[in-house]
Amino acid sequence: MKFYKVFLIFSIAILLITNGLASGEDASFENREVPQWYQDAKLGIFIHWGIYSVPAFATGKMDIEEVFRTLRFDLWLADNPYSAWYLNSMKIEGSPTQKYHVETYGENFLYENFAKEFNKSAEKWNPHDWAELFKEAGARYVVLTSKHHDGFLLWPGETPHPSKSNYYASRDIVGELTKAVRQKDMHMGLYYSSGLDWTFKTIPIKDLPTFMAAVPQTPEYADYVDSHWRELIRRYKPEVLWADIGSPGTLDLESLFNYYYTEVPTGVVNDRHRIDITAQKKFHHDFATQEYMVLEDISEKKWESTRGMGRSFAYNKMDNEYISVDEIVDTLVDIVSKNGNFLLNIGPKPHGMIPEGQRKRLLGLGAWLKINGEAIYGSHYWDRAEGKTSGGVSLRFTKNHGNLYAILLERPESESVTIMDLTVSKDAEINLLGTEGKLSWEQTGEDLTIKMPEEYADSEAYVLRIKG
Repeated sequence: MKFYKVFLIFSIAILLITNGLASGEDASFENREVPQWYQDAKLGIFIHWGIYSVPAFATGKMDIEEVFRTLRFDLWLADNPYSAWYLNSMKIEGSPTQKYHVETYGENFLYENFAKEFNKSAEKWNPHDWAELFKEAGARYVVLTSKHHDGFLLWPGETPHPSKSNYYASRDIVGELTKAVRQKDMHMGLYYSSGLDWTFKTIPIKDLPTFMAAVPQTPEYADYVDSHWRELIRRYKPEVLWADIGSPGTLDLESLFNYYYTEVPTGVVNDRHRIDITAQKKFHHDFATQEYMVLEDISEKKWESTRGMGRSFAYNKMDNEYISVDEIVDTLVDIVSKNGNFLLNIGPKPHGMIPEGQRKRLLGLGAWLKINGEAIYGSHYWDRAEGKTSGGVSLRFTKNHGNLYAILLERPESESVTIMDLTVSKDAEINLLGTEGKLSWEQTGEDLTIKMPEEYADSEAYVLRIKG
């Protein structure tokens, strides 16, 4: 799904324009270490839930190669695969979303009218069911979209919207989920769209120039964002402060972060509060953010990769082609081997039900982690991330508790596995997690040959623990 790089390109472009207004460096945070809990967590659950979950419509499938070949970014935006962008897509003349909206709801039906149905549906939502599922999935933290680009709040904000009344959830979704998540001993974080708010800048984003003009830059909007961030910090103490599409250039991030770290000493912030791709300014962040992308090699700087199970983050009734449990496990293993965390997204329906296909994948991931979690949680990257067997099976390395873990991403076809360019000590003990007993092995030059058990269950990935 490489076409999601398009969104990243747009994000960088808009951030270059809007954040050029900021000055100075966040030098006061230069020596801050990433809290250990975030280093060790490895897996989080991202949640996109809002009034866009009511229409739940997007049809886009445009491939990145076609976008770059034709340079038709306008076509991609007009048929955006992200259903959370419904408000923007419905404003683009001739778009599939606009056609769907008119045919389904009528030409004069306002997007904000979806709030009534969302609030009525959300009365059925049980935050404890979500928290239980996330715990079963093996997640160590959760990040909820408290406000997406449509400006709708998932908590009863103390700072009112200047032009829309009651434009927030009737339940304190942020507060209720925060409580439920922490009761399950998971960490809670909050996403907030600080750059885009389509209730302040109502022009549709239909090409690159309009994208660059879409971030509100008024002092009033900067104050609005600052007030919301500080309220979220004060009321809910989120341990992840996850911004999106930058911030107004006049927002004083140094002051905001000082307040945040005072209130939440174990908190972390991502790199989307402000970005300068020219590297002329240093803007503080605890971790870098990738979207539908992973790194080719190890990064010493902590990072996080996020993606949905399909083409969309929010629930999209047009998209049920989810990646498999095997792909999810392989993605997690790859990310962790390169010093990253995996923020896997779910898109609930309006009444809070998580689509069954997404539930099954979460539970499948959790089942794998119950057996193999020691190679993931609290682990560190090794000398190299990737390797191969002589039979062509790809593998990833992690280390933890003095052990090296070689994680095979496919089932070996032969009774023995030869890992290329891997040398162990003569006293090494090797086990296959999920089975009992030691495995026999032989060092031949720089290659390690391991005899696999006669019988072992099929799995999404196979973890060899090497002691010594």
